[in-house]
Amino acid sequence: MIVRQTYLIKYLIHRNSIQGDSITVITFSHHKGGTGKTTSCLNIAGFLVQAGKKVLVIDCDPQANATVGLGFTPTTPGRNIYDVFLSGFEDFPITSLSEIIQGTPSGIDLAPSSLDLVGADPFLYRMENREAILKNAIETVKNRYDFILVDTPPSLGQLVINGLFAADHVIVTLDSGTFALEGVSTLSTIFGDMKEDLEREIIPDMAVVTRWGEQGNPEKPGIEQPEKKDIFTQLRDLFYKKPEPTPEEIRAREEKETEHERLLSMRAEVERLFRTVYTVPYSPQIYESQKRGLPISQYAPESAAGIVYKNITEEVLRWN
Repeated sequence: MIVRQTYLIKYLIHRNSIQGDSITVITFSHHKGGTGKTTSCLNIAGFLVQAGKKVLVIDCDPQANATVGLGFTPTTPGRNIYDVFLSGFEDFPITSLSEIIQGTPSGIDLAPSSLDLVGADPFLYRMENREAILKNAIETVKNRYDFILVDTPPSLGQLVINGLFAADHVIVTLDSGTFALEGVSTLSTIFGDMKEDLEREIIPDMAVVTRWGEQGNPEKPGIEQPEKKDIFTQLRDLFYKKPEPTPEEIRAREEKETEHERLLSMRAEVERLFRTVYTVPYSPQIYESQKRGLPISQYAPESAAGIVYKNITEEVLRWN
């Protein structure tokens, strides 16, 4: 009996060791807001759970969008990631990451955030080894998960540095707007500073461009899908001359063509800067799913955006 118990203990230690070694920490980063960090984080997490993986999302953003997106409110009583960051510092109580983790209806575990996190940076700057606080906290729960996804705030402070320092892989999110690429040079500066000051080299594994091709065909942004015509319309067009376009129609067509060229140019530049690039089409179903506290994998997996996030997740699964 003692031999069997000893064998069981050794087996459990070995199994946990394997699980711990295979954990993958992915941080979503961009210092600008509105780039789709939270959206990408939650939807990839949803498809990871669908693939049978145990997933934790750590919300390091004081805006707490990931927390809300998984069905919680930032004002819910109880400790949150703010307490973990300040655990044991001066008069703050000791709080482990495992104490704040909540289960969600989606099957994703959540380390929630709150507005209190806005005030964390001044304390963090006074701590030793402050860049490794999150990484050390993750070490205490790593045997419980296959993937841990970290949603960082749109800022340049210690919360972002902690997320990057803890990461095995980094996904940079961009929106498809005119000024989307202007923030990439700032991110590169942050990565360079971390390499110089912390000896931690950050090389993003992937860029995800969100809200791609909001008008028209997502694969050919800015160009409308050909209009389907019934037989009577086709006969009319055959025998009757189509009226000349109005100045407004000409201007609208030129604007679409210009936007199309801009997006093609942007994609070429993003592909030059990042090893892997995905474009996620605009989809109102993304926002509807977030309002319900669910990832797109549970609300509309076959939507255009859902299909892309599933493809992204298939690549992410190979990182584990």
